[in-house]
Amino acid sequence: MPRLLIGLTGNIATGKSEVARMLGALGAVIIDADQIAREVVQPGRPALDAIVRTFGPGVLLPTGELDRPQMARLVFGDPAKLRQLEAIVHPAVREAMWREIRAQPDDAVVVIEVIKLFESGWDRHCDQVWVTHCSPEVQMERLMRYRGLSAEEARARMAAQSPQAEKLARADVVIDTSGSLHETRRQVMAAWQMANC
Repeated sequence: MPRLLIGLTGNIATGKSEVARMLGALGAVIIDADQIAREVVQPGRPALDAIVRTFGPGVLLPTGELDRPQMARLVFGDPAKLRQLEAIVHPAVREAMWREIRAQPDDAVVVIEVIKLFESGWDRHCDQVWVTHCSPEVQMERLMRYRGLSAEEARARMAAQSPQAEKLARADVVIDTSGSLHETRRQVMAAWQMANC
């Protein structure tokens, strides 16, 4: 097991991935739950077979891969179907993440990047929880500029997540990404040095 396990979370467009890249450059091992979620539904994996059994072959592309936009259309807006999907995918993701965590050397610092860190109980396994934060105005601007969303779509995505204030209240470290990359990096460096004392 690694010597330090950091949970990194924060709402959409608050800079989680940028902070994860900075931590990776400092020597942390980054385990991205979203990336693992994509891997566990690849053709031939048990989770994809279970999804097809549950939702039918219409969720597959002609290549046999999961049609992610079609899956999103099916489950978002239907809480029961979303729960069905999560009941298949989340255990597979959790198992794969633990496998990766346990495979790290004893002197490693591992960062798990998980948007639903608290909701999924990962925070209980972490030595520290880091939360990225910026103002809602900055979130809106980033979603519109970098993801091409309309203001209405951006607001809907932000509203669909648990309140940022709840995450901030439970954080060991808060990284405010509202400013420049240089300012964000300064905060990451300071928190990294404290974590590695």
